[in-house]
Order: sequence, then structure tokens, then C-alpha cells
Amino acid sequence: MARLSSFVRMVIGLAYLALLVAAFMAVCVVLLPSRTARIKVCNLFGHVTGRILLWLCGARVTENVPALMKAHKPALYLSNHSSILDIFIAIWSCPVGTCGVAKKEIVKYPFFGQLYWISGHLRLDRSNHQSAVTALNETAEMVRRNKLGVWMWPEGTRSKDGRLLPLKRGFAHLAMVTRLPIVPVVVKGAHKGWEKNTLLIQPTNVEISVLDPISTEDWTAENLDEKVAMVQRIFNDAMPEDQKMIPLSDEKQARRAKAMARLSRLSAAASQPPAASPAEPTTVTA
Repeated sequence: MARLSSFVRMVIGLAYLALLVAAFMAVCVVLLPSRTARIKVCNLFGHVTGRILLWLCGARVTENVPALMKAHKPALYLSNHSSILDIFIAIWSCPVGTCGVAKKEIVKYPFFGQLYWISGHLRLDRSNHQSAVTALNETAEMVRRNKLGVWMWPEGTRSKDGRLLPLKRGFAHLAMVTRLPIVPVVVKGAHKGWEKNTLLIQPTNVEISVLDPISTEDWTAENLDEKVAMVQRIFNDAMPEDQKMIPLSDEKQARRAKAMARLSRLSAAASQPPAASPAEPTTVTA
């Protein structure tokens, strides 16, 4: 019975998305000259669509989240990622004028992925460091110029069991350049409603906590590792026991430290201005 209910929910949801995305695509075509306008109109579309999709999935969510998010606009909104439901939560709750950042594979999601692409939100190719750096640089400039906010899932991938994963550094570089305050958005229980690598949708309660903003005014290249660790601790402390991060073994910690050191060297090299342009502004590195 649960599988039948899940199948019906999915069919209705996809049909709903197909109809609305088809209509919205026409709006985006008209707005092609302005990426900012497309992002803002997509935010409005998401406020309605995201809430309906959550309802279709049987997800009972904290109702005052959009208002709490709007109170901190614009900001760099960070959220943990353990379920496709997180996408619906993001488009429902993020304020108008918020650019999404996701991996390039998001375009493979039926209807939603194509809408995300044409709306002008950022897609990162994590397998290509230079491409990701360039994309983040362009986004940082657009965010500063148009006073936009940004939504990111800093773990870089969906958690298999709902537990918090180590945060990637990309968000920290974006925060350092834009100076947007960081607003942690902690999602609890979404992994129980739609588990990774399954098509089984189950009604569930999803608690969403919008934590106090974190100033990034004093973030520098020298203290970036310390700031990333601080944000990691804040997220982990806000998680229920079954979603807290599992401590890494000594071997895994050593491998992670080595990888982080390599990334720092790449970031430092990528951020060096050309010799002929010493006054060139600081750029984001991932």
C-alpha cells in the first residue's frame, strides 16, 4: 500500500510540475536578457510550487520558515542535504532575490532541472576545479551588483542516512568575497520522507530551524579553515542525535587534512592576480 501511495504521489507531482514548468518556460524566454529577473521570478514560482510539492509528498513542515528567512535577507543561506525534499524546502522558503547553487547534475531531475537551468541559477561542475572557480567568481560579482542572496548545500552531496557530512570550502570563499552573513538552515527528518536512491515517498514530519546569522566581516584566507570548522560545529550542535556527524577515524582525518591542504594550495594559486594587474579585485576560489 505504501508503494502504491508513493507511486500516486509521484505521478501527480510530476504532472503538476510538467504543466507549470511548461508555462513558466515561456516567461523565462521573455526574460532571457535579465538573469536577475529570471532568478526573482523563479523564486516567486518556487514559493507556491515548493509548498504544494511538499504537501503532495506528505511532508509536514515548520510553517514560519519563509518569514524567518526573509528577516535576514540578503544572506548566504546554508542547509544540510539528505533528501530530494530539501529542494522543495529551498524553493518554498528562500526569499525573492536568492540565487541557488547546485551541482550540474541537477538538470537531470525531470522538469525541475530544466527550470533551474533556464532560470539562471548556478550549476557547478565539481569535477572541473577551474570551471567551478570561474562560475563562483561570476556569481559573486552578480550577487554584489544586484544585492542578491545565495542558497547552498555546503556538504556537496546528499547524505545517505541523514547524518551531517563534512562541509566543503566553496561556501566560505563565497562568503569571504560577498561578505554576506551566513544563515544556517537546519533540516531535521527529511531523509525519512524520501530516502536517497529510492522512489519511496513516505509522509513524515520535517522540522526546520533557522539559526542566528553569522557575520563574515572578519573572514580572511588565513582563518578560513577555522571559520569552516565553526560553521560545521554550529550545524552539528543543532542536529538531533540520529543526524549528528559521525567522528572521522584518524586515517580519514589525515586524508581529509591532506585534501584540504591541496585545495588550499590550488585556491591560493588561482587567486593570485596577474603580474600586470596588481589592483585586480579578489576572486572566489572553490
